[in-house]
Amino acid sequence: MPLTRFSSDAFGVVTISLVVLFHVLAIRCIYQVVYLQVRIHRRDFLQLGYFNGPWITRIFLVIVAICWSLSEIARLSFLKGRLFSSITWQRNLCKLYILFNLGFSEPSVFLTLVFLLRASLRRRESGTLSQGWNKRTISCVFLYCIPIFVMQVFLDFAGPRFFNEAKNDGRAKKLNYFTKASVFVGDECVCTYPLFSTILLGLFHAALISYVSYIGMHVFLSVINKRLLQRLYWLVSSVIFSLPVRVLLLGFSVLPQPGNLAYELIVFLAFLVMLLCTVIGILVLVYFPAADLMALRNLEEIEVQGMPYDDYFNDSASLVANQSRHDTRRSSDVSTMRGSISFRTMIRDDTPDLDITRKERSMASFAEAPPGDPKAGEKIFKTKCAQCHTVDKGAGHKQG
Repeated sequence: MPLTRFSSDAFGVVTISLVVLFHVLAIRCIYQVVYLQVRIHRRDFLQLGYFNGPWITRIFLVIVAICWSLSEIARLSFLKGRLFSSITWQRNLCKLYILFNLGFSEPSVFLTLVFLLRASLRRRESGTLSQGWNKRTISCVFLYCIPIFVMQVFLDFAGPRFFNEAKNDGRAKKLNYFTKASVFVGDECVCTYPLFSTILLGLFHAALISYVSYIGMHVFLSVINKRLLQRLYWLVSSVIFSLPVRVLLLGFSVLPQPGNLAYELIVFLAFLVMLLCTVIGILVLVYFPAADLMALRNLEEIEVQGMPYDDYFNDSASLVANQSRHDTRRSSDVSTMRGSISFRTMIRDDTPDLDITRKERSMASFAEAPPGDPKAGEKIFKTKCAQCHTVDKGAGHKQG
């Protein structure tokens, strides 16, 4: 028993440490996305508004992942025993953990990942990455989670009534593995994973893996950037391999005695696999896109700072004209309009005013003349005018 308590506490401390590190990453991602959206709203990064369109969905993904990680802390035996002394409260907490974790948070995380991945294949004319798309996506995530949540409620609360726990035969004890969400170990209640709930989660993950594989193949064919291709490979691979491993580990958790070292190790590995897949998904779909947009903006600022004054003035005037022309449209549409600094080549306008040009040529000609000889300056000026006229005439013939 002391070894069991020590192993449980050790895995609990490691779990809490990993969750804290994950929360640091999650808060960093939320800050970066919100900061970028605020700058876009202030028209500082207006050209990047379209690419930060799914910012609400990205924040929703991070928040749901945080809720999932908090539920993993709630199931820990040593923490649950210190917070709730009542066995009834501990049993109810285990049931709520199964409902929230396997019925909502975990499916919501992967559904949001799929929607964000699928959005890259949609055409812009279909309204993808707009504010309306964010609302529809979050609504669809809740809608698709309702069936699995209702089935988990039925299996968690109504399932045990189909089995008579008063029987002492081995068959009844084996059937308890399919429905029981908690087991008494000493003076504590250890949360377990009912086999029926795990099977239901496995069916959901099987359908999700099939769809992710289908979407991933289409995205692989359309991605031309090597770095984006590597990120997509990591994301799709983590979903395809992590979800089956997690379901298998949760299924095998019914074999050892709950609370001992083997059980704690299996449950911890299942948590670690899920955490790894979630971190990869958040990095690929939330952190890296925001970081790329910030890097693009910084590069753009460097180019503008190194630009001559005339180029900066002409480019800014073009941008202001386009913004005033399209103010009635969505701010996200400005990013790909003609005249956006980010998506067009800066062309310098080398057509100065004719009078200013003649004046400059005249001043230069008289400056080259000897002192006290105005006729020499006038002669140099006429010679340069004739040369420029010849050059302009030759350029006109070439253009014709």
